[in-house]
Amino acid sequence: MQITSFNPLIITHDSESIIKLFEELGFERRHKKEGINDEDITSVRMKDANGFHVDITQVDKLPQDMTSIRMNVRDFNEAYEMLKAKGFTNAQGEKITNTGSSISTMMVSPSGFSISIAEHIRKEDR
Repeated sequence: MQITSFNPLIITHDSESIIKLFEELGFERRHKKEGINDEDITSVRMKDANGFHVDITQVDKLPQDMTSIRMNVRDFNEAYEMLKAKGFTNAQGEKITNTGSSISTMMVSPSGFSISIAEHIRKEDR
Protein backbone atom coordinates (compact mmCIF):
# COMPACT_ATOMS: atom_id res chain seq x y z
CA MET A 1 0.00 0.00 0.00
CA GLN A 2 1.42 3.36 -1.01
CA ILE A 3 0.85 6.17 1.52
CA THR A 4 1.20 9.65 -0.01
CA SER A 5 0.73 11.69 3.18
CA PHE A 6 0.08 11.12 6.86
CA ASN A 7 -0.98 13.76 9.38
CA PRO A 8 -3.40 14.62 12.20
CA LEU A 9 -7.04 15.41 11.47
CA ILE A 10 -9.00 17.38 14.05
CA ILE A 11 -12.78 17.08 13.80
CA THR A 12 -14.62 19.78 15.73
CA HIS A 13 -17.71 21.95 16.00
CA ASP A 14 -15.44 25.03 16.51
CA SER A 15 -12.96 24.93 13.65
CA GLU A 16 -12.25 28.67 13.50
CA SER A 17 -10.67 28.80 16.96
CA ILE A 18 -8.51 25.74 16.19
CA ILE A 19 -7.51 27.17 12.80
CA LYS A 20 -6.51 30.44 14.51
CA LEU A 21 -4.41 28.50 17.03
CA PHE A 22 -2.54 26.70 14.25
CA GLU A 23 -2.08 29.99 12.38
CA GLU A 24 -0.43 31.37 15.52
CA LEU A 25 1.83 28.30 15.46
CA GLY A 26 2.93 29.22 11.92
CA PHE A 27 0.54 27.16 9.81
CA GLU A 28 -1.19 28.60 6.74
CA ARG A 29 -4.49 27.62 5.16
CA ARG A 30 -3.72 25.72 1.98
CA HIS A 31 -6.97 24.16 0.81
CA LYS A 32 -10.64 24.31 1.80
CA LYS A 33 -13.35 21.84 0.81
CA GLU A 34 -17.00 22.67 1.63
CA GLY A 35 -20.28 20.75 1.49
CA ILE A 36 -18.71 17.35 2.10
CA ASN A 37 -21.27 14.49 2.00
CA ASP A 38 -23.84 17.04 0.82
CA GLU A 39 -23.87 18.36 4.39
CA ASP A 40 -22.57 21.40 6.20
CA ILE A 41 -19.11 19.83 6.63
CA THR A 42 -16.03 21.88 5.78
CA SER A 43 -12.41 20.75 5.89
CA VAL A 44 -9.34 23.02 5.88
CA ARG A 45 -5.85 21.73 5.14
CA MET A 46 -3.00 23.66 6.76
CA LYS A 47 0.77 23.52 6.29
CA ASP A 48 3.74 25.07 8.07
CA ALA A 49 7.15 26.13 6.74
CA ASN A 50 8.65 22.74 7.67
CA GLY A 51 6.12 20.89 5.51
CA PHE A 52 3.99 19.58 8.37
CA HIS A 53 0.24 19.34 7.71
CA VAL A 54 -2.85 19.35 9.89
CA ASP A 55 -6.43 19.04 8.67
CA ILE A 56 -9.29 20.65 10.57
CA THR A 57 -12.86 19.63 9.80
CA GLN A 58 -15.98 21.48 10.94
CA VAL A 59 -18.85 19.13 11.86
CA ASP A 60 -21.64 20.95 13.69
CA LYS A 61 -23.38 17.80 14.93
CA LEU A 62 -20.33 16.60 16.88
CA PRO A 63 -20.78 16.69 20.69
CA GLN A 64 -17.01 16.94 21.34
CA ASP A 65 -13.76 17.30 19.43
CA MET A 66 -12.20 14.19 17.94
CA THR A 67 -8.73 13.54 16.57
CA SER A 68 -8.02 11.06 13.80
CA ILE A 69 -5.06 10.14 11.64
CA ARG A 70 -5.47 11.26 8.05
CA MET A 71 -3.77 8.91 5.63
CA ASN A 72 -3.79 9.71 1.93
CA VAL A 73 -3.19 6.64 -0.20
CA ARG A 74 -2.69 5.92 -3.87
CA ASP A 75 -5.29 3.09 -3.89
CA PHE A 76 -8.34 3.63 -1.66
CA ASN A 77 -9.79 0.14 -2.15
CA GLU A 78 -6.52 -1.53 -1.19
CA ALA A 79 -6.27 0.52 2.04
CA TYR A 80 -9.96 0.02 2.83
CA GLU A 81 -9.76 -3.77 2.46
CA MET A 82 -6.50 -3.99 4.43
CA LEU A 83 -7.97 -2.05 7.36
CA LYS A 84 -11.18 -4.13 7.26
CA ALA A 85 -9.05 -7.28 7.40
CA LYS A 86 -7.43 -5.88 10.56
CA GLY A 87 -10.85 -5.44 12.19
CA PHE A 88 -11.47 -1.77 11.37
CA THR A 89 -15.04 -0.74 10.55
CA ASN A 90 -16.29 2.11 8.40
CA ALA A 91 -17.66 4.89 10.66
CA GLN A 92 -20.24 5.67 7.93
CA GLY A 93 -21.54 2.12 7.68
CA GLU A 94 -20.67 1.14 4.13
CA LYS A 95 -20.85 4.71 2.75
CA ILE A 96 -17.79 6.10 0.98
CA THR A 97 -17.52 9.88 0.58
CA ASN A 98 -16.90 10.95 -3.02
CA THR A 99 -16.30 14.67 -3.52
CA GLY A 100 -15.36 14.36 -7.18
CA SER A 101 -11.72 15.10 -6.41
CA SER A 102 -11.29 12.43 -3.70
CA ILE A 103 -12.84 9.36 -2.14
CA SER A 104 -12.58 8.83 1.60
CA THR A 105 -14.00 7.44 4.81
CA MET A 106 -13.09 7.13 8.46
CA MET A 107 -12.16 3.65 9.63
CA VAL A 108 -12.34 2.80 13.36
CA SER A 109 -10.16 0.16 14.99
CA PRO A 110 -11.50 -2.44 17.43
CA SER A 111 -9.90 -0.43 20.27
CA GLY A 112 -11.48 2.83 19.08
CA PHE A 113 -8.80 4.88 17.33
CA SER A 114 -9.53 6.08 13.82
CA ILE A 115 -7.74 6.45 10.54
CA SER A 116 -9.34 8.59 7.85
CA ILE A 117 -8.24 7.20 4.50
CA ALA A 118 -8.46 9.22 1.31
CA GLU A 119 -7.41 8.84 -2.30
CA HIS A 120 -7.14 11.96 -4.39
CA ILE A 121 -8.48 11.34 -7.87
CA ARG A 122 -5.78 12.45 -10.25
CA LYS A 123 -6.79 14.48 -13.29
CA GLU A 124 -5.59 11.78 -15.67
CA ASP A 125 -7.89 9.28 -13.89
CA ARG A 126 -11.06 11.40 -14.18
